[in-house]
Amino acid sequence: MLVVIPARRAERAAPGMTNEGPNNMAEAHEQMEHAEHAEHASHENRRIALLIAVLALFLSFSETLGKSAQTEAISANVESSNLWAFFQAKTIRMTQVKTAAEELKLEAAVASDAAAKSAMDKQIEAWQKTAARYESEPETHEGRKELSERAKEAEESRDLALAKYHHYELASAAFQIGIVLASAAVITGAVALAWLSGALGVVGLVIMGLGVYAPHALYLAHLL
Repeated sequence: MLVVIPARRAERAAPGMTNEGPNNMAEAHEQMEHAEHAEHASHENRRIALLIAVLALFLSFSETLGKSAQTEAISANVESSNLWAFFQAKTIRMTQVKTAAEELKLEAAVASDAAAKSAMDKQIEAWQKTAARYESEPETHEGRKELSERAKEAEESRDLALAKYHHYELASAAFQIGIVLASAAVITGAVALAWLSGALGVVGLVIMGLGVYAPHALYLAHLL
């Protein structure tokens, strides 16, 4: 007796005919897409890592310059304080000498003894010369006039160093925030954060340049 096998069963029973082929192709395609995406992400991460390294380099520059400017400002401030104290001491001594000379003049005016009057006049002249030396002494630069000029120069140096220091501090803040944003870009994959980090790096570099070459520029711009 002849048995007829249905076509569907025959097809199902045929060797080598399975549905695994299309599934394998889909999986391979998906794996290729993942690999391309991972390669692209790795390339972007390398760029961001380079950006972080550059920002860290500029940060080290701004921190070093800031410490130097801060030290210079402190030294200039101490120097100006010492000079003004010396100026005040000279002023007090000059006032005392002048007062003594004026009092002795009054006594000399009523003195009847010629020898005593001559001695008083010599003492008055000596005190007047001393007072003049306290007022100005170009040889040693320790007269009141020279001391005030030196103190004002020290104050200018202090103000300049402080202006530089404030610029370097702002630049350091910009670089630090940029590094944080770049690190967040690596974690989150948000490219916008990397661009913002680069922009902050440029801003920090500009501010640091102003601190080196034009520390009073921002202050003058604020006045305008």
